[in-house]
Amino acid sequence: MEQQYILENAKSFEPVHIFECGQCFRWNKEADGSYTGVFGNNVINVKKEKSNIVFFGVCEENIKTICTEYFDLNTDYEKIKDNLSSIDDYLKNSIQYGQGIRILKQDLWETLISFIISANNNIPRIKTIIERISENYGNKIKFGEKTYYTFPRPEMLANTTVQDFRKLGLGFRDVRVYETVQKTLKKEINLSRLEKEDNIELLKEQLLKIPGVGPKVADCIMLFSLKKYNVFPVDVWVKRVIAELYYENKEQTPKEIQKFAKKQYGDLAGLAQQYLFYWRRNLA
Repeated sequence: MEQQYILENAKSFEPVHIFECGQCFRWNKEADGSYTGVFGNNVINVKKEKSNIVFFGVCEENIKTICTEYFDLNTDYEKIKDNLSSIDDYLKNSIQYGQGIRILKQDLWETLISFIISANNNIPRIKTIIERISENYGNKIKFGEKTYYTFPRPEMLANTTVQDFRKLGLGFRDVRVYETVQKTLKKEINLSRLEKEDNIELLKEQLLKIPGVGPKVADCIMLFSLKKYNVFPVDVWVKRVIAELYYENKEQTPKEIQKFAKKQYGDLAGLAQQYLFYWRRNLA
């Protein structure tokens, strides 16, 4: 059923900042500047009209409830930005550049597979692979004149072989995705337990046991799905910006960067990472 929800006088909400900051892969820009994306069993178009945000789409539940959770609308990002901006001028400048970023509350299963696919990959290719998986194994949703596809749950991939994944363009990741699907179906990977784990160290330890999940992927999963705002994913762009701003262009190891981030940004390190990442990558 098509529904609409209008968030009036929205603060800290810029669709381009949210959907182009590297945290998600199933949102695409439309000709009118709006974005359409699939998450869960929902297809929603997001458009900014003056100071309002218009959500319109096909949802399985109440659209306001769904959007409030997914877009983290109950979190005060104005306060977060004030706190982070007071740390140093570098971060303050990056926040001004990406002031409309919000961390989405993404489904753990989809985030897990998506970021396994993201290893040594680029965003256009990641998006293409995820779309192929969804088209081949997900459920159809009709919205407007187009057909969209949900990301398949583990049981929907139960009979998918390594060769099947390979045909979709996963490359060396095909075995890792296959193994992760099988381990999840056998309950060797317990998604519910991961969602309930509050201890960051124990959570990361469990994530690192999953095929294809290294330290950076684990951090991305914790930040973009499990709302662990104090983790600090480190990729080439983050290495570059930290080296440029704080170490006179001397590259630091991921462990050194994370130690620095914990000291510099505290419990909001993950949010600081997103502002710095978006700023540096777009100024490249």
